[in-house]
Amino acid sequence: MDHGAAGNAFIGRHKELAALRSAYADPRSAFWPIYGRRRVGKSELILHFSRHHPTLYLVGKKGAPAEQLQREFLELASILLDEPLLASAPIDGWKKIFESVVSRWRKAEKLILVLDEFPWLAEKSPELASVLQELWDRSWRKSGRMFLILCGSYIGFMEREILGEKSPLYGRRTGQILLRPFGFREAAAFHPDLSPAQKAMTYFICGGVPLYLHFFDPHRSISQNIGQSLLSEVAPLYREPDFLLREELREVENYYMILMALAGSTLPRREVARRSGVGDHAVSYYLDQLAALGYVDKHFPVTADKPKVRDVRYRLVDPLLRFWFHFIYPHTSRIAQAGPERALAQLVEPKLDAYFGRCFEDLCREALPGLYEAEGVNTDFKVGSYWNKNVQIDVVGLRSDGWIDLGECKWGPASLSAVADELESKVRHYHNPNNATIGRRLFLRALKAPARTPPTAVRVHTLQDLYAGPA
Repeated sequence: MDHGAAGNAFIGRHKELAALRSAYADPRSAFWPIYGRRRVGKSELILHFSRHHPTLYLVGKKGAPAEQLQREFLELASILLDEPLLASAPIDGWKKIFESVVSRWRKAEKLILVLDEFPWLAEKSPELASVLQELWDRSWRKSGRMFLILCGSYIGFMEREILGEKSPLYGRRTGQILLRPFGFREAAAFHPDLSPAQKAMTYFICGGVPLYLHFFDPHRSISQNIGQSLLSEVAPLYREPDFLLREELREVENYYMILMALAGSTLPRREVARRSGVGDHAVSYYLDQLAALGYVDKHFPVTADKPKVRDVRYRLVDPLLRFWFHFIYPHTSRIAQAGPERALAQLVEPKLDAYFGRCFEDLCREALPGLYEAEGVNTDFKVGSYWNKNVQIDVVGLRSDGWIDLGECKWGPASLSAVADELESKVRHYHNPNNATIGRRLFLRALKAPARTPPTAVRVHTLQDLYAGPA
């Protein structure tokens, strides 16, 4: 849900809403897959878009028989069309049901047909994609009166079964949305009165997931919010990661071990296998499944050279899962015994600042494209980090104009000169085969006052600067 903590205002998603409204106003029929990881606000976006238009909205249910879902669809259609007898019409497969309902729609405006949780619908009705393909090709596309939306959380399924070349629906979409979590600046809109540091710490735990941001009360401290939202049996987010994983995956024990290994480190595949105890060959399957859900990704050291497979590392990119597997899952028994206050004081707060320091590096990498925009950089670029056996560089901006930015991030207190010296000691270890110009950037939570003027060649960005965004 994309609602702010203080009320029911719909936050963000301006580009997505504008695109959907434009497609609805177009005289042609529309077919849009909308997908993204669970809790990111897909359903809320669709509901907000469709609230002023005639809409049939069916939500798939895990384990529900096809006949039950078909009956529910007929009941919904009977209400929209004001034809009560339709609710008790014979159940005779999706094709005839869709034909029967859509043929009754005689108004000029488009009918929006939403099949939410489409992977679960298709699990019980494998023919569904082919049925929709036939109806789209035969009549819906030409009619100019249909807006078909297929929505799903399993990213791999949607890209394979809806968008992939082997799908019956391949090439028929007229638009699509891969809905991602909010970025750090958009997430800050949920708590506009917090300081930059408080906004960042909230983002480090909740990420850009609207539902999670909604649970963090701006009138409480970060520690209080952790205690209230995560550290008791009745806390709203205490079981959320467990729910997410069990809803989508089998053999969750192996996934748990892998996610716990990744909660504190970015690791190569073999190290993930060793720390998790999952076999070296099997671990690739589990990592692929987690990547398909949007929870894990892989990355390479950013240089001008083509990435090598041996350099790939895996990281847990979902902030709530990372926090939960770092602080909560390994200590569930102690948390249950100690209670929220003692668990917070003993298990979380002593390690929280170091944890936030690693999260700050992610935020700085996320912020660099915005800095480029503000600086008028209009060339292609890649953003990431760099490592070898001698050095770890927090931020790398590899630009196609012969310029490379290298950055050092410090969440904790540190003098400007010390951070600048630390970065300079790392620059010589960076692999720069094309002899590109190296720029230096320092990312600091805040400047110590009074701050020494940095060297001319070094750009300094505070958290306040990062949240200010492009001018």
